[in-house]
Amino acid sequence: MSRLARQPLTVIVMAQLFGTSLWFSINGVWFSLAGELGLDEGDLGRLTLSVQAGFILGTLALATTGLADRFSASRIFATASLLGALMNAGFILAATSPTLAVLLRFLTGLCLAGIYPLGMKMVIAWTPSHAGAALAWLVGMLTLGTATPHLMRGLTLGLPWEGALLGASALALVGGALVLRLGDGPHLPPTAGPIALRGGLEALRMPAFRAAAGGYFGHMWELYAVWMLVPLLVAREIGRMGATANLIPFVAWLIIGIGLVGCVIGGHLSRRLGSAWVASRALSVSGGLCLGYPLVAALGAPPMILIALLFIWGLTVIADSPQFSAMASAGAPSHRVGASLAIMNAIGFGLSIPAIWLTSHLWMIQGPWVLIWLLPGPILGLLALRHFSTKK
Repeated sequence: MSRLARQPLTVIVMAQLFGTSLWFSINGVWFSLAGELGLDEGDLGRLTLSVQAGFILGTLALATTGLADRFSASRIFATASLLGALMNAGFILAATSPTLAVLLRFLTGLCLAGIYPLGMKMVIAWTPSHAGAALAWLVGMLTLGTATPHLMRGLTLGLPWEGALLGASALALVGGALVLRLGDGPHLPPTAGPIALRGGLEALRMPAFRAAAGGYFGHMWELYAVWMLVPLLVAREIGRMGATANLIPFVAWLIIGIGLVGCVIGGHLSRRLGSAWVASRALSVSGGLCLGYPLVAALGAPPMILIALLFIWGLTVIADSPQFSAMASAGAPSHRVGASLAIMNAIGFGLSIPAIWLTSHLWMIQGPWVLIWLLPGPILGLLALRHFSTKK
């Protein structure tokens, strides 16, 4: 057994951290990029949406072609990391061209479809007996990877924004190399041939999978819109405090990155209380903040109170995600786990697109009140979860 194979979960989650740093790399350098090129929040929304759209197309391609279940997960992950790193670095040359910039972000999202779902499959293949806790670490590293560009920007203040993008690409290359060296796990389900789209949707006929997926879809309506808005919400409160704007990337990194802690705590609790219990509590708290945060902001609460609420939001908004994945994996057909998760991801990320579009375009008009638009997701997700325990 190789040295890496002795700690497979550590290797996979670190690779996930490095690979997913590509996801919000533009958001991490946004204020410098926008100031240099004269961009606004609408442009930020378009670039973020491009990544989401690429990810959706990629996950659908994985499911409908059977690639997720027919070929080596580690090789797909490594190839996607390499191509994603190139697309992300290429943005530096295309930033002044709106069309090329959007295209490269779309292609980056396409590559991410070979990183996130395949990472989930590898975790299940290496640690099938503790999927909920293991996936908590994986999604926690996705969260930290999402936050990493903000930290990199904070550490490179005064330097060109291009350096932070190149750093994210370098991390993705390292992540791909780690997974390629590790290889696939010993507990993969049987391989499957090419399938039609209806084959990938097969799991939705199963009540347990359908309930878990419904909760996940509501969660996804909220999640990425919140992550996109974090630097804008932080900037608003930092401005009210009269503090230096240099604090914005560090605070944004902490707020998003604390989701790792939420995922790990949720994973630990899931082993004792069950994934459904953890998912419903986390979704209730984050959903409540969709209404509570703008109300508190409207009452003129001090900036530190609002920043504290953002930390609570960052802790809970992602803590339910690995539990939804664990429940969905258990409820999916054993020979279609990869395809089923890919389809679930595709639909969930598809739902994130209108949420991102609404909040990014209405931010200048409504400010924190745009968060109200996210409330229906958690409500509907909680309603779907009510059926999980009775329809396994």
